[in-house]
Amino acid sequence: MTALITLAHGSRHPRAAVGVEALTRAAARRLGVRGQAAYLEFDEPLLIDATRHTPEPTIIVPLLFTDAFHARYDVPQHVAEAREVQARECAGSQASLTLAKGLGIDQDLVDVLAARVLQDAPVGAHVVLYPVGTSDPVAAGRYGEVALGVGKQTARAVSVVAATRGGVEELRALERTHGALHVLPMFVTHGLLLDRARAALPGASFSEPLGLDLAAIVAKRFSQALHSLEVTHA
Repeated sequence: MTALITLAHGSRHPRAAVGVEALTRAAARRLGVRGQAAYLEFDEPLLIDATRHTPEPTIIVPLLFTDAFHARYDVPQHVAEAREVQARECAGSQASLTLAKGLGIDQDLVDVLAARVLQDAPVGAHVVLYPVGTSDPVAAGRYGEVALGVGKQTARAVSVVAATRGGVEELRALERTHGALHVLPMFVTHGLLLDRARAALPGASFSEPLGLDLAAIVAKRFSQALHSLEVTHA
């Protein structure tokens, strides 16, 4: 049976890995497969160690929203290195590594975020979508599309502030303009950037990281990759 590995960036936050592991278990339960979390850095196991002795075919789902630097360069490089090691150490087995599409920014994510707004955002609060951010202008432009979609589904005005592109100062400026703010993190799990925003805006309300709400998207990416494999080998 094909196994699932979720691949997160990793974080110095002490609760980040706990959230990734819970998401991985939830997605694996949906699929009825073995699941394991792996990381690019900071947390363990790194991908190369998670796959070193994996005897079965495995699909890797990156826990990344945008198709930016990490998705285009870091992830393929780490997968290629893991394949080399696995080929040496699992020779003769059915081991293989297939890279699936990441979480992405599409209607599935908009639905998850809109549900969070309807559940969490106080009436009258201005909603701010708060992704980590990217230096890729095309990927960054997708944040606005997400905010527009969330706004349409919730009938709320939604601004975008990226944690690494303006971050706390832009949030404070919006708070001065709009008064009450509700911050909607586009974070998979806990992170230091999100903690800084919470500490800087004690009067704002915050949704929690998306966590388990992403399990259906992870399972969908796994199933799409598995279907492509089956079609290829049919």
